[in-house]
Amino acid sequence: MKKSQAADDDDEDLNDTNYDEFNGYAGSLFSSGPYEKDDEEADAIYAALDKRMDERRKERREQREKEEIEKYRMERPKIQQQFSDLKRKLAEVTEEEWLSIPEVGDARNKRQRNPRYEKLTPVPDSFFAKHLQTGENHTSVDPRQTQFGGLNTPYPGGLNTPYPGGMTPGLMTPGTGELDMRKIGQARNTLMDMRLSQVSDSVSGQTVVDPKGYLTDLNSMIPTHGGDINDIKKARLLLKSVRETNPHHPPAWIASARLEEVTGKLQVARNLIMKGTEMCPKSEDVWLEAARLQPGDTAKAVVAQAVRHLPQSVRIYIRAAELETDIRAKKRVLRKALEHVPNSVRLWKAAVELEEPEDARIMLSRAVECCPTSVELWLALARLETYENARKVLNKARENIPTDRHIWITAAKLEEANGNTQMVEKIIDRAITSLRANGVEINREQWIQDAEECDKAGSVATCQAVMRAVIGIGIEEEDRKHTWMEDADSCVAHNALECARAIYAYALQVFPSKKSVWLRAAYFEKNHGTRESLEALLQRAVAHCPKAEVLWLMGAKSKWLAGDVPAARSILALAFQANPNSEEIWLAAVKLESENNEYERARRLLAKARSSAPTARVFMKSVKLEWVLGNIAAAQELCEEALKHYEDFPKLWMMKGQIEEQEELTEKAREAYNQGLKKCPHSTPLWLLLSRLEEKIGQLTRARAILEKSRLKNPKNPGLWLESVRLEYRAGLKNIANTLMAKALQECPSSGVLWSEAIFLEARPQRKTKSVDALKKCEHDPHVLLAVAKLFWSERKITKAREWFLRTVKIDSDLGDAWALFYKFELQHGTEEQREEVRRRCENAEPRHGELWCAVSKDIANWQRKIGEILVLVAARIKNTF
Repeated sequence: MKKSQAADDDDEDLNDTNYDEFNGYAGSLFSSGPYEKDDEEADAIYAALDKRMDERRKERREQREKEEIEKYRMERPKIQQQFSDLKRKLAEVTEEEWLSIPEVGDARNKRQRNPRYEKLTPVPDSFFAKHLQTGENHTSVDPRQTQFGGLNTPYPGGLNTPYPGGMTPGLMTPGTGELDMRKIGQARNTLMDMRLSQVSDSVSGQTVVDPKGYLTDLNSMIPTHGGDINDIKKARLLLKSVRETNPHHPPAWIASARLEEVTGKLQVARNLIMKGTEMCPKSEDVWLEAARLQPGDTAKAVVAQAVRHLPQSVRIYIRAAELETDIRAKKRVLRKALEHVPNSVRLWKAAVELEEPEDARIMLSRAVECCPTSVELWLALARLETYENARKVLNKARENIPTDRHIWITAAKLEEANGNTQMVEKIIDRAITSLRANGVEINREQWIQDAEECDKAGSVATCQAVMRAVIGIGIEEEDRKHTWMEDADSCVAHNALECARAIYAYALQVFPSKKSVWLRAAYFEKNHGTRESLEALLQRAVAHCPKAEVLWLMGAKSKWLAGDVPAARSILALAFQANPNSEEIWLAAVKLESENNEYERARRLLAKARSSAPTARVFMKSVKLEWVLGNIAAAQELCEEALKHYEDFPKLWMMKGQIEEQEELTEKAREAYNQGLKKCPHSTPLWLLLSRLEEKIGQLTRARAILEKSRLKNPKNPGLWLESVRLEYRAGLKNIANTLMAKALQECPSSGVLWSEAIFLEARPQRKTKSVDALKKCEHDPHVLLAVAKLFWSERKITKAREWFLRTVKIDSDLGDAWALFYKFELQHGTEEQREEVRRRCENAEPRHGELWCAVSKDIANWQRKIGEILVLVAARIKNTF
């Protein structure tokens, strides 16, 4: 106890710095005592009091801090705040003023800021000679010459200097007093020769510099290393230390040689690495590095030396073969290597690659004896053998390597290639059983990957057999359908169509009554198969799912598109038996007859449908048939009858109003639309039709009021907001249109239609910024993507525009406007193949929606036109005004 107390006393810090006059020494007086529950309660109460007191002072403290910050900001404003008034005034700068602002540049001290090297051009000898001959003419007299009496110099004797002999005979020729330029040239050449001779003979009398090409030779001596010279010296010193400390350490020699190589001292590097081979004769890496650094013949000698020290090294033998340029020499090296290392797969593969097929087969038969566990060698031998021998080879391979699946799959492919397809299924089943017996886990993903490779290699039966064998392995019963559909999609993405077909076939065996699986399989055949395969699948589908109307309709449509109308009729007749009074089948039959100009048959079918299965859609199709055939009275009569039964079906009211509008009965059309809106106040197209009718007859105020009323009854409706904006824009009130667009985006912030319109309401410079905002709000909206594509198109960025068009039609292939704009784009900037590709894809997608698309496709003048024709018409309507 005494000892522990003494230890506690020692722990207490009694330093003067820890002493306070009022509190004494820091720390708790009772820290050594036990911390009990009442102490904890007391601490909690004190903590609560401190918190409470701090909250009372918090408001005053925050207010004081805020005032201090404001005061500081007033005294020292940010640069941004200092120029805020000028930035606001930038809004008033016109485009012409902006363009007229000169480029920033400073003309002062240009020479100091951009120093240039002075160019000194040597003056030719002819210049001096010419001027010596002509002499100089002076037109004025120097004042200094008159100071001492005319032309006299200060020394007596006229032009004579006080020092005789100033005229030396040197460079002045004796007779004329002219400079001898020939002698100057000779002297210069002599001097240059002397200097070059001194340089060339400086190393023990041997010429090491070519006087003519010494400058070009210097280029080869420039080190390729870009580092600091001090770093190189340090590295050299360190590596030298490592070599001296541990001379038998191979990496030190390799690193030293590479350092010298990088700095351009190749001979030093070679000397170092050869020293390394002496110190580390058993290091494979050192010998290989030495062979790499040495030139051709020396490298061969180095490799030969390496083989003597390391007769079992595969890498050295491979390097030796690479150094040989003659094929026969390569073969000789590799065969010698195989004598020393007969169990190296790498050496056998390298040797076999150099042989002709017959010799390769003989070598491989020896290779598999030496390396019986190499799957690659067995499979290579099987490929070179005849059918019978290949079977024997693969059987031997299975005995030697019972755990490898590739041998079994190759055996199956061999049987399929020789027409023995009934054996394929058995081989794959035996493979699964044998591999499991040998303790191999069947990895489903690996087998599916192998099946995809078989598909790409053309082994369809093997691929399908593998799929059937492994598709159900390791999957819970409730997850089967979902997983198999994902697998099929994955195979389609990898272009392994036979694998996907096999998955669908297996899934349909397991789920014969699942309509969704039949539909997925049918769509797969429609996109990737033939018409015959699709029709065969649909026949099986309707036998298993006779109540699935969509399968009957797909079958009938396939026959109709192939031009076999009687077969389509018979399919629909069978569909009627399976699904009596089905609206879809009635309407499909009507469409089939009307498309083939059998109008009376279509009328009779519709009459029968109205009596046995009356629905709003049947009545609507009846009205439309009479309308497009020009029987306006019959159409109006049918419309009135339909509205008695289905007055809440907005399309009937629309058709009634449009027929009246076509007949130019504006009052009746307005009445029809108003009556329709009383019954269907939430129908956006009805509101739009009424608004456009008023706008057409010049009643702009009334059209505006109708749209405001529609927005009150249908809040957050992007279509109505868009029409309101366009109404103002068409009226020339762009400011009001912009204001309305801002309100619309506040109410519908994630509407792609509104954002796409907003981009093109902006001035050209601001469009890109607006498009970025639109993409942030509606990243995957097809209308926004289409607007961005149009934006790139308007800026003539053709490649980017095409990318964005492709992205748009991929996200929503049902948007006809996107296809039409894409086609128009290709008409202007694409090739014939690109145009046809867009048209073909559009026909396959069969789009049904889009503002421009519906305006053309639902026009009664175009009621019998095909998708491709409508695409051309819509594209013709588009004007490049964006």
